Amino acid sequence: MFPEIFSIGPFPIRSYGLTLAISFFFGVMYVKYVTSRDNKDFEPYLTLSYILIFCGVIGARVSYVLFHISEFQGRWLDTFNPFGGNELGISGLNLYGGVILSIIGGYLFCKIKKMSITETFDYYAPTLAFGLGITRIGCFLNGCCFGTPTDLPWGVTFPEGSLPFYIFQDQHLHPAQLYSSLYGLGLFFVLHFLIKKKSFHGQIVAILFMVEATFRYFIESVRYYEDAMYVSFGGFHPTYNNIISVCLFLLGLAIYIVQSKKKL
Repeated sequence: MFPEIFSIGPFPIRSYGLTLAISFFFGVMYVKYVTSRDNKDFEPYLTLSYILIFCGVIGARVSYVLFHISEFQGRWLDTFNPFGGNELGISGLNLYGGVILSIIGGYLFCKIKKMSITETFDYYAPTLAFGLGITRIGCFLNGCCFGTPTDLPWGVTFPEGSLPFYIFQDQHLHPAQLYSSLYGLGLFFVLHFLIKKKSFHGQIVAILFMVEATFRYFIESVRYYEDAMYVSFGGFHPTYNNIISVCLFLLGLAIYIVQSKKKL
C-alpha cells in the first residue's frame, strides 16, 4: 500500500489522485488523436473533455456523499472542501455517479453544439476503459475498493492501520482493484481496435456500456461494500452498482440495436 507517492513541500502527491490525473491527460490526448485522424476540429472536443472531467468528478463525489450521508451531517462544506479533513484533498468517489453525470453533461453539450451524440461518445469510449485500468491501480495503492476474503493463491493482505486490515485483519483478499485494472486496460485495446473498424456510430460506446455493465455486475461479488450500498427486494440483495449495471447494459443494448440500422 502506497497511498502517498511523495510530497512537494507540504503538499502530498497521492497515488489515486496521480493515476486519476494521468487518466484525464491521456484521455484528452487520445481524443485529440482520433478526432485529428478523422479530420475533426478538436476545439469542441477539448471543451467537452473539460465538461466530462468536471461532471465525472462532481458526480462521483456527490454519489459518494449520498451513500455516506451520515458522515457529512453537520459538516456539509467538507463535501467539496479539500482543506476540510485531516488530510489535504477530497477522498471518497463513486465511479458510476461520475459516469451518469458525464453522460448527461456530454449529451446536453452535443445537443447544444449539434454534434453527433453517438459518434462523439464513440471517440470517448476507449478513454473510460483506459481510465478504469489506470485509476484502479491507484485504488490498490490507496487501499480502497478492496475485495473479500479468498483462498486463491494470489490473494493479498493489507497493512495494519488500513481500512482492509481494520475489517478483515490479515486475511487474504481478492485483489479486486487489479482485476478491474487488467480488465480496463484490455478493454481499452479492444475498443481502440474496433473504433477503426466500426460499422455504425454508437457501436463502440454501446459495446463499452454492455461489457462494462457485465464485468461490474460480476466483480461486485468479490468486492467489499458496507451495508449502506446494498438494497433488498424480492429476496435479492444487490448493490446499487448492480442495479446501475443492469440499466447501463440495457442502455448499451438499445443504442446498439437502434444505431445498427444506420450504417456509416
